[in-house]
Amino acid sequence: MIVILDNIRSMHNVGSIFRTADAAGIEKIILCGITPGPLDKYDRPNSRLTKVSLGAEDFIKWEHTDSTLDVIDRLKKQDPDYEIYTVELHPDAINYQELTGFNREKSILILGGEVDGLSPEVLSRATRILKIPMLGRKESLNVSVAFGIVAYHFVKK
Repeated sequence: MIVILDNIRSMHNVGSIFRTADAAGIEKIILCGITPGPLDKYDRPNSRLTKVSLGAEDFIKWEHTDSTLDVIDRLKKQDPDYEIYTVELHPDAINYQELTGFNREKSILILGGEVDGLSPEVLSRATRILKIPMLGRKESLNVSVAFGIVAYHFVKK
């Protein structure tokens, strides 16, 4: 499984996603837009990210690029069988627990920024939009927590 992080601002969230990705056996993380990476612009470790990731960035392949849409197009061109899953509050979203029949090796999971989420253009390219049911008063979870929940759904299937 490939994970795309689209315009996630928090180094702590990205570090947590790296750590969980390692635990969940994620193949690669693609950081897009303003999403910070394990290295700063001078190729020095981003200490706030690596403090949380605990070295997981050394075990997960990763790259940084400007455009999520370009990455989606490139991956689909490489392998048209990739299915794209997004996690987003959206009227067309289905409960992530209802997702069945997927191929983990041919799956791309995209998560968006903490405030604005994913753009309509990214959502329009999704095979399925997933949501996590909320039982309390809040409408959403922290992006790193949401990633962990959905990533482990892909692991157990």
